[in-house]
Amino acid sequence: MSLERLVLWRHGETDYNAAGRIQGHLDSALTETGREQARRTAPVIAGFAPDLAMSSDLARARSTAAAFTEVSGVPVRLDKRLRETHLGEWQGLSGAEVEHGWPGAMSAWRANAAWAPPGGESRVEVAERAFEVVEELDQQHQGTALLCAHGGLITALTARLVGLPVDLWPSLGAVANCHWVVLKLRSGGDHRWRLVAYNAGVPAES
Repeated sequence: MSLERLVLWRHGETDYNAAGRIQGHLDSALTETGREQARRTAPVIAGFAPDLAMSSDLARARSTAAAFTEVSGVPVRLDKRLRETHLGEWQGLSGAEVEHGWPGAMSAWRANAAWAPPGGESRVEVAERAFEVVEELDQQHQGTALLCAHGGLITALTARLVGLPVDLWPSLGAVANCHWVVLKLRSGGDHRWRLVAYNAGVPAES
């Protein structure tokens, strides 16, 4: 068996996003804006006709994935390997608080995907645990798989799947709330992924 397509969907806005605080593994909730983002985006995600769907077990991803299930009827399996990057001692802090406590460390983290915050994990480590999920799905399923997860994980997993050198991972931009990434397996039997869409989203209502 082999997957043909992956859709990586980021959760909607959370109270931590709105406040400019670092979440990591903290279990923050969607704001009303985030819930509306999920409702508006879910029909578009359902349009990819996923054969299976999985989500991070953190509440913000579960709530977003539930909007997809509501419109598609497709159940969502939870997997903690799809959680956001564990950011250690930085979790719950603002960027300014991190800069005050660890001068220059935020810039170092953004510039080096192999660098981990104190007590946390690097983006390379995050990509590896998420890649395990993709490999398992690839061995067991065909068609399209939807993964509802987090911005940092999605960016790292995308870089890992397309074979981007680790020193170039920071060149990928952020994935906005309720935006998505689409990858397709390349033809030709080399079993490599091709990036089709990155940070795609539903246009904001005027």
